[in-house]
Amino acid sequence: MEWLTPMTALYAAAVSVPLLLLLYFLKLKRREQIVSSTLLWKRAVQDLQVNAPFQRLRRNILLFLQLLVLIAILLALAGPIVSLIAGPARRYVLLIDRSASMNATDARPTRLEAAKEQARIFIDSLRSKTFFSLRDQSDQTMVIAFDNRSKVMCNFTSDKQQLIRAVEAITPSDGISSLAEAIVVARAFAQSPGVEADYMSAEEPAQLVLFSDGRIRDLDQIVVSSDELIFHCIGESQQNVAVTAMQARRSYENPEEVNVFATLSNYGQEQVTCDVQLSINNNVYAVRSVTIPPRIILEPKDTVRPGKLAVDFSLSKAEAGVLEVRKLQDSNEPVSQPDYMSCDDAAWAILSPPKKLSVLMVTGGNSVLEAALQACPLARLEVQTPAQFDARDPNAISVEPEYDVIVLDNHVPPTLPKCRYLVFGRPPDGIDVSAPEELENQVIVDWRTKHPTLKYVDLTNLFAAKCYRMMLPRDADVLAEFNETPALALVRRNGSTFLLAGFDVLQTNWPFETGFVLFCYNAASFLGTQLGQDRDANLQVGQPIVVDGLQGETPVQINGPGFSGIEINTGSSGSLRFPGTDRIGLYRLSIPDQKTRLFAVNLLDQKESNIEPEREILLSGQPVEAEEQDVSRANLPLWPYLVGLALLLVCLEWIIYNRKVRI
Repeated sequence: MEWLTPMTALYAAAVSVPLLLLLYFLKLKRREQIVSSTLLWKRAVQDLQVNAPFQRLRRNILLFLQLLVLIAILLALAGPIVSLIAGPARRYVLLIDRSASMNATDARPTRLEAAKEQARIFIDSLRSKTFFSLRDQSDQTMVIAFDNRSKVMCNFTSDKQQLIRAVEAITPSDGISSLAEAIVVARAFAQSPGVEADYMSAEEPAQLVLFSDGRIRDLDQIVVSSDELIFHCIGESQQNVAVTAMQARRSYENPEEVNVFATLSNYGQEQVTCDVQLSINNNVYAVRSVTIPPRIILEPKDTVRPGKLAVDFSLSKAEAGVLEVRKLQDSNEPVSQPDYMSCDDAAWAILSPPKKLSVLMVTGGNSVLEAALQACPLARLEVQTPAQFDARDPNAISVEPEYDVIVLDNHVPPTLPKCRYLVFGRPPDGIDVSAPEELENQVIVDWRTKHPTLKYVDLTNLFAAKCYRMMLPRDADVLAEFNETPALALVRRNGSTFLLAGFDVLQTNWPFETGFVLFCYNAASFLGTQLGQDRDANLQVGQPIVVDGLQGETPVQINGPGFSGIEINTGSSGSLRFPGTDRIGLYRLSIPDQKTRLFAVNLLDQKESNIEPEREILLSGQPVEAEEQDVSRANLPLWPYLVGLALLLVCLEWIIYNRKVRI
């Protein structure tokens, strides 16, 4: 037996019980009255004896019933609970999944709310150390919410109200689900419990209790013992239709023409017919009816591949704006084909205005590089000698930039204007990059194929007879590597962006490769969006918003899905980083004296849009089966029964009283 609020009952008893007894001790105040007969004296004497103060209480059924009612109410106030769990106290870590798939509505109202409700029942069932408890210990619990990142909502405590508030504070996100970080955090806290749980530091490890639909990305990176984790699976259905890919790009030949590509995936067992809408700046451009095939189960591993359909649109004379591709919910959609998740029904893309770049090439003579740049769709290509460039005022170029990109070919200027640079040869001074020596006979061993500067560029055969060994700062991005030194790197310093190629093009075989011209085009396009603009306006959930080239210590206001008016300051270098992109939608950055900048955050994740619950998860090959039943109460509160008993006694006391006063 446990008592949640014993002191409340004691305080109430100390006040109410004496008052009840005092009512039976009080002497009635009488007034003198002349009567016509002495026949009433006997009754008056009896009444006087009954109401005389400080006499011994006579037997009184009404007083007895009233005391029973009062005792029942006081016991209910004490909060008695009968625990159905035996054994010593334990520690638990509640791991609650709040990723995008937990927004599915097949569990009402959502999977996340259903998981939170089960977590609340689990917390209510914990054993508590109370004033009248016969045990010396109580259960300790910790709450962690996770998506692609983990967040500690509450450290180890036995305070049930604090734990319930922590569970209720968990908000949904649209990120992917990764559990490894949450497991590491849980074990770190379990090994170093707080002051409240110091006496448990030598006991067995904390029990991990997972509330999730099982759609977790990194299960193969987690190692648990057979009885360390308890898994409660949330969700019932796999029905979902999602936009899993979207891209908008301008035509190479005609920048005013935009091609929009999207992929719709159907995870249900039946084909789905729906409408797909394309909007630009909230104006509907086109609506197309499509039929998406059902999912396919592949043999022999029983893996599921969603049914896919590619949709493309073409826009002419498209200016800058926001493109939206949305799967429309059909009001006539049959009950057998519901769409249980809405956060992947739309995707956005920020469309930049059509623009051709102005490029300055500083070289002592390199017809190969000049020809490659001339093959790019540039508005202007100007060539200057190193002496002509060094004679110019660098401040004038920084304040009123004439060029979008400056290409330095084997030239290290004494001062660098604030701009974007493509550097071939020795890196310039003042950007924390050193080149202590030259190397010979270097070949490419690895490169980042997904980086915008190397998209569709094959560096397999690139060979450099001579190159510089580049010693880069920690924050540099290495894009390609020779066998002994970085070959291509991206460095940002002093509001400028430097794309470094640590070799002379004429000392390599690259000009004879088809990818050289494509690299020059990619590099010019990429650098043309770096200074004073967003690095990448189209992001996935969890990717930070990064803006370079701003004034240092500038206040920037950010508005996004579910929030507005958040203000942050840029760093001393003029860079801004905002990591809070855990919901899909449009984010707006208001910068003083500049136009509002837009960023699109999308889910676009085929695995996260697959909402089919996993009843068995494999943690590094160790299978963990989901519990057969939902969490049920492991204790029995007695106060409802005591309140019912008090009401029954009140009714009985009322009946007896009325029978005694009846004439």
